[in-house]
Amino acid sequence: MSTRMGRMNNGNAPSTSHRRNESSPYAPELGDVPAGTRTGDDHGDTVNRTGTTTVGITTDDGVVVATDMRASLGGRFVSNKDVQKVEQIHPTAAVTLVGSVGGAQSFIRTLRSEVNLYESRRGETMPIDAVATLAGNFARGGPFRAIHPILGGVDEAGSHVYSIDPAGGVMADDYTVTGSGMQLAYGVLENEYEDDLTLPDARSAAVRAVKSAVERDTGSGNGVFLAEITGGGVDIQGHESFDALL
Repeated sequence: MSTRMGRMNNGNAPSTSHRRNESSPYAPELGDVPAGTRTGDDHGDTVNRTGTTTVGITTDDGVVVATDMRASLGGRFVSNKDVQKVEQIHPTAAVTLVGSVGGAQSFIRTLRSEVNLYESRRGETMPIDAVATLAGNFARGGPFRAIHPILGGVDEAGSHVYSIDPAGGVMADDYTVTGSGMQLAYGVLENEYEDDLTLPDARSAAVRAVKSAVERDTGSGNGVFLAEITGGGVDIQGHESFDALL
């Protein structure tokens, strides 16, 4: 017993983490599990992110979607001041660009392609609830990192706004907000939203919500993009100043 203990304490003995099981010469060597965290594909400050405040509001006449216009690197450097963060993906629907710019752009292109394919195969436009389900499936199972878009659209069933969370959750509401300025924008909408809003009223409320976020959220700024969605189509306009819209 004393001989074995002396051999294990010898400086030339193998480390305990890679020592074979002494009861069998054929047992596998066991190593240590590496310490530390896995960074994966998180490139931190080198990835363009939208930061963002995006707002969607339903009315009886249609849907208003509003977003700010800023992209940043790591949330500390403004990399672009004129980013269009809302894109048409359906004859009467649009999606916002939120999170990693590359992931969000890829998500929008893929969703638009699938919606067009549906129309080509069936000869009819895709219902908005089906578009929302498809968007949720892509967010959950696709390679689209760190996205949290809003889908707004109009079909025969009426006006719709959906929040698509990064895990693929799909939540419908009368109004919703996503992005880094969401708490500030929600404070405005909670005060201004009413069931009987007209489309111009919804536009003003959405602009005020984005403006409120821009005042305090460093990830949001540089103006507002407005999308008005009706049964007749999608109209998207960019505005560097909020004053003319209020």
